[in-house]
Amino acid sequence: MANVVIIGAGGVGHVVAHKCAQVPEVFEQITLASRTLSKCETIAAGVRDRTGREIAVRRVDADRVAELTALFREIKPDLVINVALPYQDLTIMDACLETGVHYLDTANYEPPDTARFEYSWQWAYRDKFEQAGLMALLGSGFDPGVTNVFTSWIAKHALDDLHTLDIVDVNGGDHGRPFATNFNPEINIREVTAPCRHWEDGAFRETPAMSRNTRFYCPESVGEYSIYRMYHEELESLVTYYPSLRRAQFWMSFSENYLKHLEVLQNVGMTRIDPVTYQGVEIIPLQFLKAVLPEPSSLGEDTRGKTCIGVIAGGTSDGEPKTVYVYNICDHQDAYRELGSQAISYTTGVPAMIGAQMMLRGEWMKPGVWNMEQFDPDPFMDALNRHGLPWTVQDPATVSVP
Repeated sequence: MANVVIIGAGGVGHVVAHKCAQVPEVFEQITLASRTLSKCETIAAGVRDRTGREIAVRRVDADRVAELTALFREIKPDLVINVALPYQDLTIMDACLETGVHYLDTANYEPPDTARFEYSWQWAYRDKFEQAGLMALLGSGFDPGVTNVFTSWIAKHALDDLHTLDIVDVNGGDHGRPFATNFNPEINIREVTAPCRHWEDGAFRETPAMSRNTRFYCPESVGEYSIYRMYHEELESLVTYYPSLRRAQFWMSFSENYLKHLEVLQNVGMTRIDPVTYQGVEIIPLQFLKAVLPEPSSLGEDTRGKTCIGVIAGGTSDGEPKTVYVYNICDHQDAYRELGSQAISYTTGVPAMIGAQMMLRGEWMKPGVWNMEQFDPDPFMDALNRHGLPWTVQDPATVSVP
């Protein structure tokens, strides 16, 4: 049994803490740490009420390596589960190297001052982790994360060669608010407003943000939604490890209401990530906007509807063309009834726990820095079914995107 530290007390941290507590045979000792201790205490109380387990709480500033190393030396964890901001990935990785602790996150590093989503900074740590005999698992959320595993499962079991890949993320939930984001507003808006990149004919092609959209029919009566092509980090690793891919795209659904509000916020400068001076104080407009928008973790009780996230892969099987669709559907209210969470946090937090479990049980354990698709998908896929994210295969697929 293992000792883990979870860093981050937002909606995903809430889910990870609860899900780890549900698996005491793996997660014997759990510490939840964040800059805001009161958030940790609230989550710990919820874990106690729902599972009967006690988890420890600590305050830590994840921007400061010294604070992190002091915490890790005190607690001596086997693994750090990082569900803090992507800006903090490198400081946490540095602290893990300094104290001899394995590492896992759900989103790749990005600098605070630019919306650059790429793995280069973390991949540069490969030799350091390998030489230290430590493992870092990158992107163990849903997308990235489960979508990478879905892809590797298709490559192992359904297709001999992958030629096209479309990752489709539909959130059919309605929280009833005029404007809110279902995960960290700062990260969400940075992703959506960044230029789009997709893979085609051996290179990434850049197009303006949200400039291409289509309609997508979700299975199992989830409904029809407008989906928009945008860049997402798993494309970078997937085209690296599946070089037969000729085209790879990521799509996400957005309502007209969301897009109208976002357009106005962009036009008035509220989505800027460069500092401005207000009454003699430097502020980042997007960070101020985050402070006045609803906290995503507060949306669970009112959110109705389902998410539908999956991978549509085309290629060949036994020399014949074939397309396969693997997806998960998650009900917002089911997630709230189980953990007091909406489905966006649930679908990210459950895979973080499963990835940690894969590492701690030795099913996925190898020194170095790794992406999800580099490991055997089968035990992870089995664990998804056991821990609340069952998946379905359409073979051959009956859905497509252009």
